[in-house]
Amino acid sequence: MSAESPSTSVVIPDGQSKNSRKPKYSRFTQQELPAWQPILTPGWAISIFTVIGLIFIPVGLASLFASGSVVEVPFRYDAECIPPDHRKDAVAYIKDDKSNKTCTGKLTVKNKMKAPVYVYYQLDNFYQNHRRYVKSRDDKQLRSRAAENDVSTCSPEDYTPTDKGHQPIVPCGLIAWSLFNDTYTLSNNNKDLVINKRNIAWKSDQTAKFGSDVYPKNFQAGGLIGGARLNESIPLSEQEDLIVWMRTAALPDFRKLYGKIETDIEVNDEILMVIQNNYNTYEFGGKKSLVLSTTTWIGGRNHFLGMAYILIGGVSLLLAIGFLLLYVMKPRPLGDPSYLSWNRNPGTLG
Repeated sequence: MSAESPSTSVVIPDGQSKNSRKPKYSRFTQQELPAWQPILTPGWAISIFTVIGLIFIPVGLASLFASGSVVEVPFRYDAECIPPDHRKDAVAYIKDDKSNKTCTGKLTVKNKMKAPVYVYYQLDNFYQNHRRYVKSRDDKQLRSRAAENDVSTCSPEDYTPTDKGHQPIVPCGLIAWSLFNDTYTLSNNNKDLVINKRNIAWKSDQTAKFGSDVYPKNFQAGGLIGGARLNESIPLSEQEDLIVWMRTAALPDFRKLYGKIETDIEVNDEILMVIQNNYNTYEFGGKKSLVLSTTTWIGGRNHFLGMAYILIGGVSLLLAIGFLLLYVMKPRPLGDPSYLSWNRNPGTLG
């Protein structure tokens, strides 16, 4: 009789052991699904580059044409709006609350501008993309009245001293504090051009980022005023100038929408501008401009997009022509075993 004790085994379906961690069989995980991929023959490569070129070049030409049809009239006024006797110290002039900041200018429209005519303010050398500046806001506070005390990311514009102690600023942070506050009044042939300031902000920003129950509180109440004041009886979701400003620009030279003119401006019309030059760009060497512009299906003036399409399309066509010439001059059959190294140099094999 054998000294070995009888062994027992547990039969597991599919041949798996009891403690197996093998994943459940799937054609997807085992990469057994049917697949297809194109073989990049010379014909395929030439065809693909040709199609790209034939699509991109017309799109680029259409984009350039649309961009060229935009009528744009800029007027830089940061230097023009400083009186001659104050130009040696523009910073002191702009900081003086008692000085008259009103100035006038004229624009002559060389081409007809069909409504709507968009009014932009343009700032140059203003780094809204600076890390500390971009972070100086609190999105929870902007969305909800219950979060008005959430000002931890807003220093130094977080609290303001009052008779009741330090109270939170709503909206807090440097972005809101530095809100652009120049104003424009335009007239054409002695008739005022009404600038419509409704619907200039993104609807998604109004509904998702700024609460309808959040009202300005203690804003610009400190000793140092940064920019425009806000109406404390209007919720932030309706303060469209603020919403436009709070969408920070990626580059130091940028434009933001000020309003829209809903009437046409004819050829050779002379636009009289009355500007309240309040915003201090002189301290950091910034520039300010007022821009009137129309739009097309592609938006405002932007030659880069059309040129990029044409460049990519042109390079694709050149590659297609190059591959075609190479294929005609030095044809190489696909899968020809004579090109294998041991067939080309049989003597190298031992």
